[in-house]
Amino acid sequence: MKNLFVKLLSISMAFGAITLTSCDSDDPAPITGGTTAVIENLDAGILKGTLTEDYTLSSTTTYNLTGQFIIDDGATLNIPAGTKILADNGGTDVYIATLMGGTININGSAGNPVIMSSADGNPGDWGGLTLCGKATTTAGVDATAEVGGFIYGGTDDSDSSGIIRYLQISGTGAQINSESQYNGVSFYAVGSGTLVDNIAVINGDDDGVEFFGGSVEVSNLYLENNSDDSIDWTEGWNGSITNAYISNTVAGFSTVFEGDKDNGNPKFNNITAVSTVGGTALQFKKTSGGTIDGLSLVGYDVDLDMKDGGAVTNVTFVDGYSPVALASEEEQAANSEYFYTLNTTVVANTTAQDFPWVDTNISFESTLLQGAVTGDVTLNASLSYVLNSSYIVQDGGKLTIPAGTKITARDGGTGVYIAVLQGGEIDIQGTATNPVVISSASASPGDWGGLTICGNATTTAGVDATAEVGGFIYGGTNDADNSGSVTYLVLKGTGAQINSESQYNGVSLYAVGTGTTLENISVINGDDDGIEFFGGTVSVTNIYLENNSDDAVDWTEGWNGTVTNTYISNTVEGFSTAFEGDKDNGNPKFVNVTAISTVGGTALQFKKQSGATITGLYLSGYDTNIDMKDDGPLANVIIEGVAATTTDAYNTGALVDISTWTWKNASL
Repeated sequence: MKNLFVKLLSISMAFGAITLTSCDSDDPAPITGGTTAVIENLDAGILKGTLTEDYTLSSTTTYNLTGQFIIDDGATLNIPAGTKILADNGGTDVYIATLMGGTININGSAGNPVIMSSADGNPGDWGGLTLCGKATTTAGVDATAEVGGFIYGGTDDSDSSGIIRYLQISGTGAQINSESQYNGVSFYAVGSGTLVDNIAVINGDDDGVEFFGGSVEVSNLYLENNSDDSIDWTEGWNGSITNAYISNTVAGFSTVFEGDKDNGNPKFNNITAVSTVGGTALQFKKTSGGTIDGLSLVGYDVDLDMKDGGAVTNVTFVDGYSPVALASEEEQAANSEYFYTLNTTVVANTTAQDFPWVDTNISFESTLLQGAVTGDVTLNASLSYVLNSSYIVQDGGKLTIPAGTKITARDGGTGVYIAVLQGGEIDIQGTATNPVVISSASASPGDWGGLTICGNATTTAGVDATAEVGGFIYGGTNDADNSGSVTYLVLKGTGAQINSESQYNGVSLYAVGTGTTLENISVINGDDDGIEFFGGTVSVTNIYLENNSDDAVDWTEGWNGTVTNTYISNTVEGFSTAFEGDKDNGNPKFVNVTAISTVGGTALQFKKQSGATITGLYLSGYDTNIDMKDDGPLANVIIEGVAATTTDAYNTGALVDISTWTWKNASL
């Protein structure tokens, strides 16, 4: 983008040089007061003062915005395609405003957008563009704006303040005081008669666009690195935004959306927001809300924040997202703020490529993994990848990760994970000498979410059940279902906690079928389970599970596969169990199990009616070897061919030989 500003400044300086050459030393300085002076300034390429009559700028002139430029009631400013306006770096003293009854017609085109920017385009350089209309607002008729003291608000929701088409505006957001700032574009009670189509707001020190009541509708909105909110609204705005692309690559921004006060239920269609720096996506204050259709969020730590504990039902997700609380009801109530994850899986309908007319240097490197996999995607083992957010293999998509690939997961908690949806495939092709490694930088428990695979095999949860993590759909009738192949995979630092009841695991297998290959998998330092099976029929060979703080192996919903060669190590106090079986007994098989603890604890726990058949069991160092948590029948647990007992030491079996598993501790 800097190139654009340099061009702008160069053109402006050239224009100034021409102007100076055409004037002799006796020419008076431009007049800055009165109608005549404003027109003379405009003729000289200067925007300053109050315009009280119609005027059309020239697309061949670069205009200098040197102060406040106000379009008065009854006046019209026409800005043709290709016009460039260079704003002084004057903070709150430099802005363009259209008052009630005034009209601004910005008629840019895709090939020749209108550009408004300071020379460097740095956040806060100038005040931006403000429109004041006569539509309704909960602030009432003839309200006073927080910026400029402008008067706005009336009773005409079809009011027109003009046209804004193909406008790129940069470097805005000058701060008035600690409570008030200018925005890129501020819409004060602007009516639906105003045409707003194709706006880009880049590097704003406050909001990209903000609506104060009104009914205006906006289509095709590009918002990049606006440091407060990308889209902000209040005072009952009830318009709509269709097709918006939002990017956040600078840390410390506020939100993507901020709705405040009364809920006018604005509509949002096809919204894509991408962050490389975490942060909060959607925030609703007081009783605000809206209806959102076609939402894709990538890279945010918090998807939904009901800032003042407002009803989450005020926000309607047409795509069917069910907000999952990131804290218990008690914790949220104590803080009067409700945080949710949405785990949006919609493939983005709006992308940066839809705005080729926007001049920007932002690019998301090919080594940044986030968003949706819709076709065949193969990674390159020679590159260092960063898993920045959710990376979701869609139905019909396939993700191939070759041997030796290393992926650093951002320490983003529940917002960072890999998921394979029903009908998608993953092919992890590690080898003993070149395993695939996915880990956070510090490999600390709970840093990220892990790997989740959803299949079409049977589960007691039924067909098309909803997963506790991600809200993903899983379960069908095909026990031979194939979700791909995972061989020689090392995962570290997984188990991000969604809330007090739900966490991601190292590997979560939801109704995964026997057609799926899982071999040689290591999960180290997980803050929940190492591996968990939710129904399904899949089998696993050679799993190494070290210091997973809940259960090393967990299963439920009638899983009935087989695990061959399991080695579990517990050296950190406070873990839950080595095994936890729950609910209906699908009688899964375990062949060769070694579990060793240096810190006591419980080895094998069975809840409800669950059970298993285990051969080749060796336990060492646990305070409790067998725990029938809900007093289920010991006969459901068959060890070495006989029903389990709570008194057997189970320390006579052969240890699983992991001396050749040199791959198991591979690092980034």
